[in-house]
Amino acid sequence: MAITETPALTVQRAVGAHRRRFTPGRVAAWVVLILFVVVTLFPFYWMVRTAFSTTRSLSSHTSSLLPADFTLGAIKRVLGLQAATESIAQGGSGASMNFWLLLRNSLIVSTGVTVCQVVCCSLAAYAFARLRWRGRNAVFFAFITALMIPPIFTMLPNFVLMKDLGLLNTFLGIMLPSMFMTPFSVFFLRQFFLGISREVEEAAIIDGAGHWRRFSRVVLPMSTAPIVTLALLTFISAWNDYMWPLLIARDKSVQTLTVGLGIFQSQTPQTGPDWAGLMAGALIAAVPIIALYLLLGKRIINSIGFSGIK
Repeated sequence: MAITETPALTVQRAVGAHRRRFTPGRVAAWVVLILFVVVTLFPFYWMVRTAFSTTRSLSSHTSSLLPADFTLGAIKRVLGLQAATESIAQGGSGASMNFWLLLRNSLIVSTGVTVCQVVCCSLAAYAFARLRWRGRNAVFFAFITALMIPPIFTMLPNFVLMKDLGLLNTFLGIMLPSMFMTPFSVFFLRQFFLGISREVEEAAIIDGAGHWRRFSRVVLPMSTAPIVTLALLTFISAWNDYMWPLLIARDKSVQTLTVGLGIFQSQTPQTGPDWAGLMAGALIAAVPIIALYLLLGKRIINSIGFSGIK
């Protein structure tokens, strides 16, 4: 028995063949996309190239795309595995930094800020999105207006507050200004919570679930993607923060990795900065962020199309 092809299937195949055809517009789009990728990734590649070079040879190999006198000396210098004499011979400053201590401090600060902020902002966003109380919209509007205040304006008052509380040179002093809530985080989660179907919560109400049970058993499981996205953005922001940890943490025991890299750059008694060592430190500092993107990238992509319906 012969199987005839339906008109719908014929049209679908024709559309698929048309999409696979290389048109001038499609080729131009791919060329532009590849150029954007190259421009975006080139600074990272240059950082890797500099990290595996010797500082002394960088000035004489400015146009080379390959490392100048390939060596692992800068990596060893950052990790404290290279002697000062060898560092100076490669064009370094002879300075070193306690990388593992700085890495530990950055992990403590970034993880603490991320966990506390995600928990508190989730609760606040649920209250703004689902609970009905007098003045809710006015309070939310006043809360969101804080997005228009530059962080530099609040830095000095926060510093005075931390000093009065005796929290200078402490992890809590570094984390406290952004530890509980930020306007962007609350706004970000509130928009996703508003997209969750109310019928699902109404079914939970019929089953006798209260606010906390609906939040923990219904809303949170359906909001995994945006919460993971917010956690990643918060972790990166805390990891890359430089000015506030520099202002609060003068004690080396609580300094973060960004502050340590800045101090490492300034410890240059010779003619110029130790660019190879600085890029090596930046490369190693970027490894945790890259690992998080590789592990959570799929969830971030899913959060873009999040609809609240599973």
